[in-house]
Amino acid sequence: MPKNYFLQPTFFRITQKIQETADTFTLQLASPDNTPPSFLPGQFNMLYAFGVGEIPVSMSGDPSRSDSYLHTIKVVGDVTTAMSRYEVGDSVGVRGPFGNPWPLEDSKGKDVVIIAGGIGLAPLRSFIYYLLNHRKDFGQVALLYGAREPDEILFTNELKEWKQKLDNQVYVTVDFARPQWSGNVGVVTTLLSRIPFPLDDAVAFLCGPEIMLRFAAAELTQIQSDNIYLAMERNMKCAIGHCGRCQYLDNFICKDGSVLPYSKVKPFLSKKEI
Repeated sequence: MPKNYFLQPTFFRITQKIQETADTFTLQLASPDNTPPSFLPGQFNMLYAFGVGEIPVSMSGDPSRSDSYLHTIKVVGDVTTAMSRYEVGDSVGVRGPFGNPWPLEDSKGKDVVIIAGGIGLAPLRSFIYYLLNHRKDFGQVALLYGAREPDEILFTNELKEWKQKLDNQVYVTVDFARPQWSGNVGVVTTLLSRIPFPLDDAVAFLCGPEIMLRFAAAELTQIQSDNIYLAMERNMKCAIGHCGRCQYLDNFICKDGSVLPYSKVKPFLSKKEI
């Protein structure tokens, strides 16, 4: 049986490092005893840079692969900076997996809208793999992805592959264009009009900056709020609901999320300092 690592970090070895953009990289991690790690799309691990600190990072790999974890990490602080210096053969502390997954079973038979902003595409990547591996279980699919500028677009080769496999219903936009950019310009919500199917029987998965979640979810008026799911972010320390660092009203993002239905957070999402 696959092992879970919850209370203390276990050494996982880096078997591959991929530089995705100037400040974002992906680590492939293998367990110390080659026990196949398992996870569901939407879950996360706590990754520990020894002597520096620990951070939550969502899975970004294919859940059907049982040989390793993939984590895509953006350099934003001390821990991520330390990890950016790691190379193949180095070790990372791992606890997990934690959190609720995307609602896979409840979404089967429905059309799917995926909306990602910036690094938010990484936590949705595992669901996209799952969807493509179970394509007959879902209806039509539209992927809307926004990045700050062209150089910050993640997984460019996979976006091209997904576009082919999802009947050209993959749309990418940037906030700030460069002279060589010939694609869409504007925030990701400007792509909603591109969705070529009615949303009455659709489910939506959103991940990105909280301001993006708020505006994108509010504009999905055709989809019931119970069928819109957001990946929420808060500071996490213990990941098991004990420390209270990630409390969001009566929810602990680490154990009640990080995936939550819009209906549950809608009344509070626009309130300051929650």
